[in-house]
Formats: sequence, structure tokens, C-alpha cells
Amino acid sequence: MNSTIVRAAIAKPQILHKGQEETINFTLDMDNGAPIYRQIIQQIEFAILSGRMKPGDRLPTIRSLAVDLKTNPNTIAKAYGEMEIRGILETQVGSGTYISDKKPVMEDDSLHRKIMEVLSRFVQDMRDLGVENRELIKLIESYMKEKS
Repeated sequence: MNSTIVRAAIAKPQILHKGQEETINFTLDMDNGAPIYRQIIQQIEFAILSGRMKPGDRLPTIRSLAVDLKTNPNTIAKAYGEMEIRGILETQVGSGTYISDKKPVMEDDSLHRKIMEVLSRFVQDMRDLGVENRELIKLIESYMKEKS
């Protein structure tokens, strides 16, 4: 079964360099069985835990994220609302929704499942490009050396 993947790049409010903004990508898989609002929550939590989103970062408005993800604004509102109840987000009337100081708690199996999902997509993409396993390992090692 093929999955339908929707991506939306969300610009963070902090400017890193003049004219350059850091982005957060949301990927929705319409065929994975998880509700859309749960996928949004999980991706925001992963972004916080990985340090891509930090306390004080402003999230996109409900309406703008719904347009970018081509989903119902109520879905985004549900995700934001649940995260606000858990204390991960704070809404300031008239100003927006922000990441709070409280870190999300991830279950080990949830994190492992996400890692395996990302790894599986990556390996499949490399296979689709004709990259053999040994070559893939060399490419990863080379990449890691360059980034060190």
C-alpha cells in the first residue's frame, strides 16, 4: 500500500542569518493509521526533543498550518489544544502559540518506532536511487566525517 505524504516547511521566528530562517518540516502520512492531529503532536514533540524547536519558539497559526498541510483547522486546533493541556505549549491571546519550558515525555518504544520509520524511508530512497548497501555505509561515514 502506498502512503500519501504531505510536507509543509514551517519557518521559525528567529532569523539565523539575514534572509535565512530555520525550518521545521511536518510530514503527514494519510495511510499510516494514526490520526492527523496525533502525527502533528508527535512531530512537534520530536522537534522539541531534538532541539530543533526551543522554549519560546512561536508556532505557526492554526489557520496557516492548516493551509500548508491541507487539513482542517479543527485538526490543528485539537493538536495544539492537547499539547497546551499537557503544558508543552502556551497560548498568549493576541500574540500566538509558543513552546513552553516543559519538555514532552516520549515513550522509548515511540521514539524507537519513529527512528525505524525514518531509517526505513531513507534506506528505501537510497535503494530507489540504485545505491548498494556497502556504498550507502561509505556515504554515511563520509557524511559524518564532514559534519564532525
